[in-house]
Amino acid sequence: MSAQRAVRPAAGRPARVLSIRELNRAALERQLLLQRARMSAAAAIEHLVGLQGQLCDPPHLGLWTRLADFATRDLERLLEERLAVRAGMMRATLHVMTAADYALLRPALQPALERAQRGFFGRHTAGIDLRELCEAGRKLLDEEPLTNKQLRSALAQRLPGTDPAALQFSVHYLLPVVQVPPAGFWGAHGSMAATTAETWLRTPVGTSAAPHRLILRYLAAFGPAAVQDIQAWSGLTRLREVTEELSCELVCFRDEAGRELFDLPDAPRPGPDLAAPVRFLPEYDNLMVAYKDRTRVLADEHRALVSTGNAAIRATVLVDGFVAGRWTAAVRADEVVLDVESFRDLSDEEHAALVTEGLMLLGFMFPQSENRRVEVAWCASARR
Repeated sequence: MSAQRAVRPAAGRPARVLSIRELNRAALERQLLLQRARMSAAAAIEHLVGLQGQLCDPPHLGLWTRLADFATRDLERLLEERLAVRAGMMRATLHVMTAADYALLRPALQPALERAQRGFFGRHTAGIDLRELCEAGRKLLDEEPLTNKQLRSALAQRLPGTDPAALQFSVHYLLPVVQVPPAGFWGAHGSMAATTAETWLRTPVGTSAAPHRLILRYLAAFGPAAVQDIQAWSGLTRLREVTEELSCELVCFRDEAGRELFDLPDAPRPGPDLAAPVRFLPEYDNLMVAYKDRTRVLADEHRALVSTGNAAIRATVLVDGFVAGRWTAAVRADEVVLDVESFRDLSDEEHAALVTEGLMLLGFMFPQSENRRVEVAWCASARR
């Protein structure tokens, strides 16, 4: 049975079951979390199929924790030179993508973005010709980058009596729109200006809406995974048939719950006993939002400690490859402090590794401060 073409075992032969730890180590390896990679920021962003970027700092932190030599200017330079963009992508949320990947993969996500527009703003835009709305939005954004407030005001003048926010967000969902620097810069906040992707990148966005390439890229960065995981990550639906069409390029496994998992034949799947270092992940990190079933990195009993009521994902710390706590960093008086709330008891060795890595994190976040401290305490909300 050729590894290049085998997707399911021969009749009567069960698919190999991958344990939680095997899935964990595969995810860590592909997410560059078993050892810091020696690659450029652009190569890492492409390898990871982008970085979740609702806030500007997390992509920088995500690259720092994955790369051997990363500075905030590395990402800012890519954004300035239009080699990377911050734009709505998977799950209709902001991501930092390479410009090439944005142009290539954005069309495949159009159905998810259209569904988001209908779900959030459909009742506000009922009776409006969305094509005309998009054309009006395109003309405005092509003239100059506009903030959300500016675009709302301009669209409201053309369509009085309609919720301006619904108009603005509808344009952002339905059109290929990218934010312009300083959007995505370290420490940037507030409303960012945006323009059309074609104007900013000076090249047309692709036209192929087929999700096949997107699925293969996902598996390379996150697999092995079930169809439900691919859908949860992308925001697309009804991908079972597409995955079946790709079956000749995939191999098949099962997890301990019996779910069918797909993967690329030659993708790395390390053994379950491979050591995993302590890693600090930022808010909304890729690893936390890439699966329907997150147990390969996050125990079910800890999920509520990581997810907040408004769908935000807390910054977390991995110990032995699994989420073992959450963290925040802040300036206090004349020092910077990393507060870690642990979800489980830590060994002396784990505690020491966590403090060492935490001090490195503070050095990256607050390079001008010489007084740094890591505080580790039990999370009061966690069950002992």
